[in-house]
Amino acid sequence: MSTFKAPKGTYDLLPPDSAKYLAVREAIAAPLRNSGYGYVETPGFENVELFARGVGESTDIVTKEMYAFETKGGDKLALRPEGTASVLRAALEANLHKAGNLPVKLWYSGSYYRYERPQKGRYRHFSQVGAEAIGAEDPALDAELIILADQAYRSLGLRDFRILLNSLGDKECRPVYRAALQDFLRGLDLDEDTLRRAEINPLRVLDDKRESVQKQLGGAPLLRDYLCDACKAYHEEVRELITAAGVFFEDDPKLVRGLDYYTRTTFEFVHDGLGSQSAVGGGGRYDGLSEMIGGPALPSVGWALGVDRTVLALEAEGVELELPSTTSVFAVPLGEEARRVLFNKVTELRKLGIATDFSYGAKGLKGAMKNANRSGARYTIVAGERDLAEGVVQLKDMESGEQTALGVNEIVAELESRLG
Repeated sequence: MSTFKAPKGTYDLLPPDSAKYLAVREAIAAPLRNSGYGYVETPGFENVELFARGVGESTDIVTKEMYAFETKGGDKLALRPEGTASVLRAALEANLHKAGNLPVKLWYSGSYYRYERPQKGRYRHFSQVGAEAIGAEDPALDAELIILADQAYRSLGLRDFRILLNSLGDKECRPVYRAALQDFLRGLDLDEDTLRRAEINPLRVLDDKRESVQKQLGGAPLLRDYLCDACKAYHEEVRELITAAGVFFEDDPKLVRGLDYYTRTTFEFVHDGLGSQSAVGGGGRYDGLSEMIGGPALPSVGWALGVDRTVLALEAEGVELELPSTTSVFAVPLGEEARRVLFNKVTELRKLGIATDFSYGAKGLKGAMKNANRSGARYTIVAGERDLAEGVVQLKDMESGEQTALGVNEIVAELESRLG
């Protein structure tokens, strides 16, 4: 047994469970690929200032959870705690916004890192699939992304999730609300850290999960009562477009996402079967983020959906994904000549796209057939010296148990016909 273990708060993905994660990633990505989103991949670490400026210096992510370090060359870097800032940085660096086709629509998949107290559904290393639409201010774009996420979840068989929706206003109306909220918070019995946060970004206090804080927030002013006419109209159009698409949502006037860059539309996907870590994904509009990290004004919107929590949500609902068998054909050679012949046939089958495996290690028939059963293969090819002397191999249907002798040169075409 190895003396090393996965670091605390992390996990290994191993077969057969890893197939679920791959299926979830594919299901989330499929609607995006069908809607003009191109794949982007960014480094696992970035300049620490990218997140300090974009995510927000007052957020828990930056102050408590980010894995930051200094390289031997003196560069201050951080493992990426979220995807939006990295994707926007990459798009700006490559001047994608200057190609004349806005919005720039991108999707991504990868691992992210936050130093948190580990518990079920909350890890220090986690996986997300995300989407960003950069460079356009349009309610239809906000609605599109919410609809695509809903489509992805429903394609997986999820039904018991809820979509929470709110508007955080913009630079015109949010400062007025911010001041009103600060006045309210100053009158509460809050600890020094929370009061300090209230002065820097009071909306973050609304997102505080502690019961002692939430009890005091019952009479807090609501942002919807402070929205300017433009933000009200924008939000109403988002709501109308989502409703027309048959997507159900709940208005949540207290919904505040945990990152500083959000403006106007904000939303969250929650699943009540996951306990305290109920958020399976979320996102919103971030019209000022590009300027925060040194770029031009590029109104944008996006989301990230947690692969780990989506898998947990599927388990909570008892949804069994229909996963393709990793192996369709298993070859069992008995003797050296059979090894050479069947290995060549395995290679031919693989070239045709048929998932095929081989009995390695010169096992006897009994042991090899056990491996064939464990592989989940539909068909097994068995060949020994006597078979080859007659120019045949034995094809066994693992479901019916029926076994047929076929010519060595016929087996590939026969399997292609049966499995094609």
